[in-house]
Amino acid sequence: MPRTTKRPATRMVQLRYLAHARSGDKGNTANVGLIALEPEYYPILEREVTAPRVARHFRGMVSGVERFELPNLAALNFLLHDALDGGGTISLKTDAQGKVYSTALLRMAIPVPTALARRLARA
Repeated sequence: MPRTTKRPATRMVQLRYLAHARSGDKGNTANVGLIALEPEYYPILEREVTAPRVARHFRGMVSGVERFELPNLAALNFLLHDALDGGGTISLKTDAQGKVYSTALLRMAIPVPTALARRLARA
């Protein structure tokens, strides 16, 4: 008989409760740094905030996503390709420098252990 592993109960929580973020641009690529608010949150971010999940979150706004891990800073860095309609000097987008992408990423929800979700809700 196959052995099943029971996963702990989770709840969906927006990233803004676990991290802060900064974003900017280089040409047609937006750059988003996601930094854990507490070192204990970094493994959760590392596991749950994947390039495919971020690409789904920004579906229709970017052509691809690359993720870089910075464990010494408890941070992840994302490159959002083709996010700026050509870049700041030629784009007609309202946010041609990609400053709002950090706020948008912080609205993404990820599963966290229920106990942590409760603790975050009380804070």
